[in-house]
Amino acid sequence: MAKEFMGRDFLLGNEPAVRMFEAAEKMPIFDWHCHLSPKEIYENKEPSDIAELWLAGDHYKWRAMRSCGVEEKYITGDAPGYEKFKAFAACMPSLIGNPMYHWCHLELRRYFGINDILSADTADKIWNSANAAIKAGGFTPRELIAKSNVTHLCTTDDPADSLEYHQLLAKENLPFKVFPAFRPDKALGIDAPAFLPWLSDMKKRAGTEIDSYKKLCEVLKSRIDFFVSLGCCATDHAFSYVPYEEATDEELERIFADAVFGREICTEDADKYKTALLRFLAKEYVARNMVMELHIGPMRNNNTKIFSSVGPDAGCDSIDDRLIAGKLSRFLDSLDRENSLPKTILFTLNPRENYVIGSMLGNFQNSDAESKIQFGSAWWFNDNIDGMREQMKALGNLGALGKFVGMVTDSRSFLSYPRHEYFRRIMCNLLGEFVENGQYPDDEKALRKLAEDISYNNGFKYFGLK
Repeated sequence: MAKEFMGRDFLLGNEPAVRMFEAAEKMPIFDWHCHLSPKEIYENKEPSDIAELWLAGDHYKWRAMRSCGVEEKYITGDAPGYEKFKAFAACMPSLIGNPMYHWCHLELRRYFGINDILSADTADKIWNSANAAIKAGGFTPRELIAKSNVTHLCTTDDPADSLEYHQLLAKENLPFKVFPAFRPDKALGIDAPAFLPWLSDMKKRAGTEIDSYKKLCEVLKSRIDFFVSLGCCATDHAFSYVPYEEATDEELERIFADAVFGREICTEDADKYKTALLRFLAKEYVARNMVMELHIGPMRNNNTKIFSSVGPDAGCDSIDDRLIAGKLSRFLDSLDRENSLPKTILFTLNPRENYVIGSMLGNFQNSDAESKIQFGSAWWFNDNIDGMREQMKALGNLGALGKFVGMVTDSRSFLSYPRHEYFRRIMCNLLGEFVENGQYPDDEKALRKLAEDISYNNGFKYFGLK
């Protein structure tokens, strides 16, 4: 007999999992990596309809709609929100096996109280019911965050950002904390077209000329201090691979000058610059007890036509297949030798690298922190049932799964917090399998602690929150 669709024990396939989830689901959420807009949180506007809440900026949904043959005008074009919603709803029955099918129905149930199955046949009913709920209130960004039991969240912010909305939010009496996270990708991307425009913005923000690599480091150090003054405890960096090439001070100044004067930067020079700057930043992070996140493995903006018309983050990124182990090891070791390796979370977008990352952790653990080097949660193309299970199984086989800092939304949507519930169900089911198979004792206290720690407590402690 088929189980009830997304019933009470959804994804919980054993009795110990059910018991563990009773503990996990009560835990609050610390969303230490997301892409929510601090401006939108501060302005706290009511959404106009579910299309605005669901479809604006959600590249997961855009990819799915393109896969179902939907015209671009209904995805990123100028079609009315109702028509975009109808087009998305018509895709849903084809998304069997896609985590988005579960995410969407969790969101409908948890926020709107709608238990109907989304499809072309139910689109009008759900459109009307969801919009009636929005009109009745409770769907502003702040209300959705509070309703989701979020205690802290870290947005993703460029060093040149003013952080004006973080400053304003810090003065508000909110039931949750909003911190900036330091994301210096544009500063590191010396070989990218965006580098010189970013450098111009950074000069204006810093109020000083940046005419050398040394001066850039001084400015970034000052910006880190500014971020920390507003509660920043997390930093984030994205690479297709982590570079490692040694360079002299003279070479770094020459490479910086080449970029400023518009000369082409070769891959070797770019890697020398990125290595040196990331090592400099890591030392500053250590001095301030900040966590360094390294997101490794995306291949971005593959579709030139869509990039030209829509821009980045349009649903045309995928998994890179470059080898990462050698240079990552050399980079981490170069910091560890100088006692300047921060608490670090390594994410891989390529599941092929699960055991590379899982085994790399153990090379650099020490008593500075429990599981100082972490294996980041299954990310982006991997935040599905199989991806999460395989990431946790690799961590369990190779490290200390009980010290894992757990899930993040990595999302721009204020409705994305049920992804934490999704993760917690999958996590509890995996741990419950270990118990059922006699691989771990059926110790109620120990199991509850594992579920609560991975869901929330470990991350809270790891990032040094109080």
